[in-house]
Amino acid sequence: MARVRELLGRPLGIGALLVTVASAGFGLYWFQPWKLWQDQTVEEALPTARATPGPAGEQAAGPETAGSEPSGAPTSPAGPRTLARGELISHEHATSGTVKLVRLDDGSHVVRLENLDTSNGPDLRVWLTDAPVKEGQAGWHVFDDGEYVSLGKLKGNKGSQNYAVPDDVDPSRFTSVSIWCDRFDVSFGAAELGRA
Repeated sequence: MARVRELLGRPLGIGALLVTVASAGFGLYWFQPWKLWQDQTVEEALPTARATPGPAGEQAAGPETAGSEPSGAPTSPAGPRTLARGELISHEHATSGTVKLVRLDDGSHVVRLENLDTSNGPDLRVWLTDAPVKEGQAGWHVFDDGEYVSLGKLKGNKGSQNYAVPDDVDPSRFTSVSIWCDRFDVSFGAAELGRA
């Protein structure tokens, strides 16, 4: 205690103490090590398709017969269709689960993560990319080398979740999905999208 008082009595000692405290605070903010012990589970259902109405103003030519639908009634939705899928492999952190590229009945697309299990971390994103998925450390840093689209922050490090693909993005141009740590430019895990 006397040593601390002696250091605080000197301007150089106060400066060194302030730098140490500031460095520790910055390190905690930047790395957020407590997230490694905090899991966040998010369970979302696949978005349901909406029924689309028949052509406007179309009238039945004659009287309706039993069992037939009126021409203005909503048509049955085709339902979501999986266009591509892949299994997540581990990169910086142990990661597993299934990735699907799904086309909804309204023509929009979502990337769906199913049974995701990875580590929590700072600033995790879901990226749709054109990079090849490589095993081991060779695959940790490749996803920002080419074209990619961030679909948003990872909602939870466990569970099943949906990420909307922007309408102006052609998903057929992309071949993989990465759970990307934007802060450290590293992939936690990734999946190659093969045709379903």
